[in-house]
Amino acid sequence: MKDIWTKLQENHSTAEGRPIISLFDDPQRFDRFSVEADGLLLDFSKTSIDGAALDLLLELAEVRDVAGQRDAMFRGERINRSEDRAVLHTALRAGDDEPLVVDGEDVRPGIRKTLQAMEDFAGGIRSGRIATAGGAAFTDVVNIGIGGSDLGPVMAVRALSPYHNGPRCHFVSNVDGAQISDTLHKLDPRSTLVIIASKTFTTIETMTNAETAISWLKNALGDEADSHLAAVSTALDKTAGMGISSERVFGFADWVGGRYSLWGPVGLPIMLAIGPAEFHNLLAGARAMDTHFVTASAQGNMPVLMGLVGIWHRNICRYPTRAILPYDQRLAKLPAYLQQLDMESNGKRVSNGGDLLARGSGPVVWGEAGTNGQHAFYQLLHQGTEMIPAEFLVSSRSHEPSLQEHHDLLKANCLAQSEALMLGRSREQALEISAALGYTGEEQRAQAAYRTFPGNRPSMTLAYPLLTPYSLGQIIALYEHRVFVEGAIWGINSFDQWGVELGKELASALVPMIKGASAEGKDPSTISLIRKLSA
Repeated sequence: MKDIWTKLQENHSTAEGRPIISLFDDPQRFDRFSVEADGLLLDFSKTSIDGAALDLLLELAEVRDVAGQRDAMFRGERINRSEDRAVLHTALRAGDDEPLVVDGEDVRPGIRKTLQAMEDFAGGIRSGRIATAGGAAFTDVVNIGIGGSDLGPVMAVRALSPYHNGPRCHFVSNVDGAQISDTLHKLDPRSTLVIIASKTFTTIETMTNAETAISWLKNALGDEADSHLAAVSTALDKTAGMGISSERVFGFADWVGGRYSLWGPVGLPIMLAIGPAEFHNLLAGARAMDTHFVTASAQGNMPVLMGLVGIWHRNICRYPTRAILPYDQRLAKLPAYLQQLDMESNGKRVSNGGDLLARGSGPVVWGEAGTNGQHAFYQLLHQGTEMIPAEFLVSSRSHEPSLQEHHDLLKANCLAQSEALMLGRSREQALEISAALGYTGEEQRAQAAYRTFPGNRPSMTLAYPLLTPYSLGQIIALYEHRVFVEGAIWGINSFDQWGVELGKELASALVPMIKGASAEGKDPSTISLIRKLSA
């Protein structure tokens, strides 16, 4: 009996080369191949998936027990097997109606207590009640973190700039001294709060930057520098050693992974920028998507369908990459955020059981905002030799009604790109254009070749009314759950990241060698590079 993967591959092989536009002979195609959830619309009608393929994909989700694995996550079971942990970032944005027991303890009271402490602190900073050493209000916040302690907050703070009414937020992540130097150089230490975000307070990049920032504060404030510090960490002994009061340390449990952590204390810069009320709207949007993911049938479940499209492109069509293309300048950091969310989660080569995978897992994720990308890499999307599924994001409205012409042009560009990817331009059409331009003979043929677009290139579009804290929460949670769906189908652990560890270990050992210690035991290339870089 043929397995579901074989059936999917046969469906693809039978229809390979079929124009996507021909699928719209079905007048109901858009309705059948799109889904709405609380104001969001996901259109996947411009893909090569037909009705039979969609049925098979839904069957695959059932065979792989995506719903059962989802429910186990929400119940707090230890689905992160390699680290023997629950996965409960969703609990940070859940309601208070029912207990959620992990290891015999209801975790909801602790979550509420931490959120309240964040609100009190953020409210105090924003109002001036929690003041600088000189008694004035803080004007700037510098968040020092890396990975999940940086990408989520910086993406969300930039995305929600119309809602900023608190201190200005700045972010330092790279251990390259250029970043912290450039950041601190333009700020006044007497009015700046520094937040150090590291769960264990051992991340070398973060702690190196933290030491630099603390020295900067102490040079200006002396012993009063401690009043300009806060931390997101569980290592109270280490934060105390840096002079940070325990009332200014906000921790989170090990069942919250770094790249899933902006919903809790890691999101403190977001709360400082937009205020507790709007931060709650961010949580509410994510919670609405959680509810949809848990309650909607697979046929109408946005994360499930988005994940299944990803499986189709990665495993059946064998496309190795996907492009994230937000037509919203304030989402310029979303592609980088989703790189970590997706590639650190699903960039795995072994199954939950430790066996090598039989098929490809996570794709390469990349992208750029809006029309900027059109003038950079869309050439490759339209006429390159590789097929790259595109994922467009666009809003109906903007926060600048007086600049409606800008937004209309932005929307037109977004829709035009997805249309052009699907339809392309035939050789015959290109020949006509070349002839109209006055080319004849061999030159006409060559000019037509330049202007031919193969088309039949797939895309999805995620549309939302307006980029608000609520809709941003929906979008982030949607992508989180999409990653979960794909990982569940591949049978991998989407919540560990052992692949980042080896480089960290080797870097620690290399630091003394860079400073002049013997490099004995290293490979010849590394030894030679050390010599060149130390010259």
